[in-house]
Amino acid sequence: MRFALLGSGSAGNSLVVQEGHTTLLLDCGFSLRETILRLARLGLEPEQVSGLLLTHEHVDHSRGAYRFSGHFKAPLYITHGTRVMLEPPPDHLDLRIIDVHDTFTVQDIEVHPYPVPHDAREPAQYVFSNGQSRLGVLTDTGNSTPHIESMLTGCHALVLECNHDIDMLMTNPRYPYPLKQRIRGDYGHLDNMTSKALLSRLDNSSLRHIVAAHLSEKNNRPELARAALSEALNCSEDWINVATQTEGTGWLDLE
Repeated sequence: MRFALLGSGSAGNSLVVQEGHTTLLLDCGFSLRETILRLARLGLEPEQVSGLLLTHEHVDHSRGAYRFSGHFKAPLYITHGTRVMLEPPPDHLDLRIIDVHDTFTVQDIEVHPYPVPHDAREPAQYVFSNGQSRLGVLTDTGNSTPHIESMLTGCHALVLECNHDIDMLMTNPRYPYPLKQRIRGDYGHLDNMTSKALLSRLDNSSLRHIVAAHLSEKNNRPELARAALSEALNCSEDWINVATQTEGTGWLDLE
């Protein structure tokens, strides 16, 4: 199993995970054209996508979902809450409503959704498995919970939100105070230190890759995210991957 991020940040998010002939997209926050271009950078054709999953309805995660799913006939998996917050889907769309607590399978990949606290209707994050390796994804959550940590512990790879540095956020003169409170609130986004603390509570003995994701371009810096996560893992900062808005990441193998 392998994975890559097509891009990560407030302007658009998408992740691809692949096992055998199964290719899944998690979120589609880019236009149809941009998503195709970013898949091509990884050597993928859009027709290879076996299914598309959404974490929640915010536009930086859902912008291109309907068009991609409909154009390439990829089933779209979303929670009921996410569905009601989006525009009505076209009739030809293969829409599949999931329960945020129920595991399901898409061909060769087991998908384990789980709920998170975020300012969306029914947000979900995911753990992907091929039966041997596990990829855990956590972005767009205001804080951690025991259930989140039980889902992510023991993973072989993690994509973990490091949205902002608290000092940078709170001293940013362009952000009004209510927005700052929303971002750092219980239904907002994880800051570097909260992600560090979360990571330190997990069993990371099998961890082969970690990616700091959803970094704010105005309220964080890659070196701050790397420093925080490397301290939690007691590893070199160079071992921490950072997903960028423009480039995402290259392929990362779990085997």
